[in-house]
Amino acid sequence: MFIFSAHKAFKLIHLSPRYYASATALDPSLSLLHLLQHSISHQSLKLTRQSHAQICLLGLTKHPFIVTKLISAYSSCKNPVDSQLVFDSVLVKNVYIYNTLINGYAKNCLYDESFYLFNQMSQTSVLPDEFSLSILLKISGDLRNIFAGKSIHAKCIRIGLVSDTVVANSLMSSYLKCESFLESLKMFDEMPHRNVSSWNVIVSGCATLKEHDFGSDIWTYFKNMQIEGFNPDEFTVSILLPLCRSENEKLNYGRELHCYVVKNELQMDSGSDVHLGCCLIDMYSRNNKLELGRRVFSQLKHRNVYAWTAIVNGYVQQGYFDEGLVLFREMQRRDGIEPNKVSLVSILPAFSSLAGLVGGRQIHGFAIRKELNHEVSLCNALIDMYSKCGSLYCARQVFEYDCINKDVISWSSMISGYGLHGKGEEAIILYDKMVQIGIKPDIITIVGVLSACGRSGLVDEGFRIYSYVVNYFEIKPTLEICSCMVDMFGRSGQLDRALDFIKAMPIEPGPSVWGALVNTSILHENSGMRDLAYSFLIQMEPDNPSNYVSLSNLYAASRRWDVVAEVRTRMKERGLRKLPGCSWISINSENHSFYVADKAHPRSDMIYEMLDELILAMKGVGYSPDLENSTQICQH
Repeated sequence: MFIFSAHKAFKLIHLSPRYYASATALDPSLSLLHLLQHSISHQSLKLTRQSHAQICLLGLTKHPFIVTKLISAYSSCKNPVDSQLVFDSVLVKNVYIYNTLINGYAKNCLYDESFYLFNQMSQTSVLPDEFSLSILLKISGDLRNIFAGKSIHAKCIRIGLVSDTVVANSLMSSYLKCESFLESLKMFDEMPHRNVSSWNVIVSGCATLKEHDFGSDIWTYFKNMQIEGFNPDEFTVSILLPLCRSENEKLNYGRELHCYVVKNELQMDSGSDVHLGCCLIDMYSRNNKLELGRRVFSQLKHRNVYAWTAIVNGYVQQGYFDEGLVLFREMQRRDGIEPNKVSLVSILPAFSSLAGLVGGRQIHGFAIRKELNHEVSLCNALIDMYSKCGSLYCARQVFEYDCINKDVISWSSMISGYGLHGKGEEAIILYDKMVQIGIKPDIITIVGVLSACGRSGLVDEGFRIYSYVVNYFEIKPTLEICSCMVDMFGRSGQLDRALDFIKAMPIEPGPSVWGALVNTSILHENSGMRDLAYSFLIQMEPDNPSNYVSLSNLYAASRRWDVVAEVRTRMKERGLRKLPGCSWISINSENHSFYVADKAHPRSDMIYEMLDELILAMKGVGYSPDLENSTQICQH
């Protein structure tokens, strides 16, 4: 086969047929096949049409390989109409030509046309092969159409291809996508010959559907796979790593998988594909083992945008916003890698929590320049960022004009933004509009609108929304929803109603519910209700130091030092110690953090001098800070 560069390919295609034929006198079809492959790789409709013209001039329109490649080229250029025309021009069709057009329709999401063509093929003497059936099974799975999948399964049995390993794997995958795990498992058990892909499909099914406990079934499949002589590959490990989080035992599984990767020299960094490396970074980051995730990242020789996004997201999700921002800048300055929409979504929480509105606007401006500002996930993150940075107007602008295809998260983010700014009426109007256009609210939406009602004192409206979602949408109240209701009643001073709601809750009240009652009892200085709520709160969370510190501060404010001493003694007996509170401020792009009674800052003396001056100024206007109680609080 002649090998041409892209420039030579375009140059040669413009030559006269005579010169073209002499240049490829051995076999012009080989050159045309190469040109068609080039047009497929670059999705060039222009080159495909020029190649088609040369095929006609050279009289190769009946050449089976060239025609098949031409159909594939038009399909890859998202031009299935011309693919169909080429297909129709072939008088004698074989299974490969049928498969190419069926696959072309599938890639262009023309699923009905794929099934229609398959039925048309079935009515001829052309028998489908394993590739035909695999394509249609993939379509059935993607559409979650189990009836279509079962029809193809029956066809496989009739023509004797059900025992083919590729077809069986496709059947398993289709059933899993339709959430029919038992059918998939039955196929797996009946397979006469399995390969690594067979095991990967069943392991992936267990992980995706979460029908089986990771510690038993999935891990057992992983071990049995090796017992039967199949070595797990990169895909197997990448399926399991996202499950290795939160609990120590599962983190140990993740470490074992990492050891397996190193021992068997699996490719964490094969050129542009760093998927396995990203999975390891994500696994360690989610388990708050950022140093291990950073070590994996440092060992990657080819760091693409996905690897950088994984490590940035790890730091941001764990609250290390400074480090996340540094890495985000390093990605662009050192490696010259441009962020994609996932990178921008990952870094935005750092701007909303730390860097402020200016940094968030820079991200928004970058998204506009790269024409990413209409991506729904990025719009949702921008709405959240602007709301938390205090720019509700910008959040609304993104919601109205940038977010073209709004999902339930878009509406929830905007509703929560209104609630955060105490604009309960606007939140209710937006919620009602969302319901009217047929979007079903989720738990986050309901929590957002109920919180807005609570902050704005709209008790009747909040109770209306709660009753509607429970009775009409049949959404079961969660602890978060119930906490919002208790907070809403309590803020309005209806503490007895809040307590009655807790008693009538369909689920067991949790710490968040009793915490809401504590806060509102303190707000309205109802000591009886406060003590009742605290007793339940400490009973449920005996090892939470915040509860003891809050209780101690309350009694210190009432000068009940005997009770304060008792609370402190209980904390010491349990070995509890509350982490000090932290504040930060950004000055000239540099972040300064301060803890309670902190003197680590290099200019702490000047800061405390200024604080003393402020206290004197406050006293001068008639405000007397309770320094004694403040001292008691700081000692915790």
